[in-house]
Amino acid sequence: MHVTVDVKGEDTYELELEAVAGVAADGEATGDPTDATPTYADLLREVELSPHEVSVLVDGRPVPEDQPVESDHVTVLRLIKGG
Repeated sequence: MHVTVDVKGEDTYELELEAVAGVAADGEATGDPTDATPTYADLLREVELSPHEVSVLVDGRPVPEDQPVESDHVTVLRLIKGG
């Protein structure tokens, strides 16, 4: 499945969910990508963001980062930016 991750005020990323599924937190392949269901946290890791610094929205509503990805468009809002 193709997923668009829109980081508000920054970039928009086009990701293939199947590619995200087979990658561990350390960037190493975990084996068969069809065995894992990617979560919203996996999408954040793919765009180099931490779940601690953003909120993930689907259809304008926040979703937990540990939920499996079920939408083809995700909006990410940074909670804190700058210094």
